[in-house]
Amino acid sequence: MTQANIGTTICTRGYTATVRPPTSYTEPLKREEMVAYGLQGQPLAAEELDHLIALELGGAPRDVANLWPEPWTGDANAHMKDAVENFLNREVCRGTMALAEAQRQIATDWSAVYRSRGLQPAP
Repeated sequence: MTQANIGTTICTRGYTATVRPPTSYTEPLKREEMVAYGLQGQPLAAEELDHLIALELGGAPRDVANLWPEPWTGDANAHMKDAVENFLNREVCRGTMALAEAQRQIATDWSAVYRSRGLQPAP
């Protein structure tokens, strides 16, 4: 993913559906990652297998290093991160932020973006 091709990728409606891995790939990986993160015994539904660098920001769809279990509830949850992903995607697609900067922000401290922008959890 590059700044040059965002118009035909992440800024195109429906793009993430074309690259999102199927559950036949993500479900077994989610189980493995939950064990690796010490979450064995937790219900699978309590966590989302999330992309650290979101698909809507050009994240690698199947790279295990880009996938991790993220809780749906709590202080830093999947709904909150989804709001950051949507915000950063809008900024990149409007041309007010470079793709590389959005990727850096989501990967280093997405919760700081959430707090500093006064975002609300994604519905």
